[in-house]
Amino acid sequence: MKLESPSERLKESYLSLVEEFRQRGEPYVPFVLKFPTDDFRAFLRRLQACAEGSGLPRGFVPHETFWLVDGDEQVVGVSNLRHSLTDALRREGGHIGYGIRPSARRRGYATLILRETLKLARKRGIELALVTCDKGNIGSVKAIQRNGAYFESEELLPGQTDLKQRYWIPLL
Repeated sequence: MKLESPSERLKESYLSLVEEFRQRGEPYVPFVLKFPTDDFRAFLRRLQACAEGSGLPRGFVPHETFWLVDGDEQVVGVSNLRHSLTDALRREGGHIGYGIRPSARRRGYATLILRETLKLARKRGIELALVTCDKGNIGSVKAIQRNGAYFESEELLPGQTDLKQRYWIPLL
């Protein structure tokens, strides 16, 4: 297993991961799974621009996307590392968002993708990473806790039905 930058080489595997989320009617987490991929090269350029902070929508911060790839060259997960926090990201989203292909869950990949993305956050100079998740997402809660997190708070956000939990992970 390795964390790598998105590439044309893994196009079909990535598209099948997104399709699994769509078929199950699950939310696209992280949010970059919603980006259009009809022109895959344009999609890759958009991800690069996001990492550079170019052309971001108002209120967004630079963010990098990574794919967790297994030995069979299958994309099993996607993470998104936000370089800084806004007030909105402090409430929901945090520094890191991640999602695991539905057919690859319950194998420890969430813990792994978060651990590897935290290493990249540390290299970016982030000393304390905020990660948020729904209280009912037990797999994500466990992955966050396994990565040395401590619980800060939880609240019911407008329009949501589950409590949003906030965890901090020291990276020093």
